[in-house]
Amino acid sequence: MADELKIIDSLWVLKTAEGYKIGLTNEAQEDLGNITFSTMPKVGQTIKKGDSLIELEAEKAVSEFSSPLSGTIAAVNEAAEANPSVLDDSEQMNAWIAVLTDVNATELEQA
Repeated sequence: MADELKIIDSLWVLKTAEGYKIGLTNEAQEDLGNITFSTMPKVGQTIKKGDSLIELEAEKAVSEFSSPLSGTIAAVNEAAEANPSVLDDSEQMNAWIAVLTDVNATELEQA
């Protein structure tokens, strides 16, 4: 699994059966501190590489993270939408933001 995990600009990307899952790295979590508010993407939304994926407010910073891939938002982490501190989870695989489908895999290879 680790060989399929790619880190791009403080986000991790993992190809799964559902699509490409994108989440917050532990380093990004440490830089932000406790996350208090998030603006999550919407399911069904089409997003381009470089577009805003998520905006986070935390004790140390307000940060916007750009999508590392183009695609369609197939799912969002509803637990994180209800409680943004879920994105502080030290098990970074739990700190996922969204799953993208209709992704051009060559974008990931070029990253």
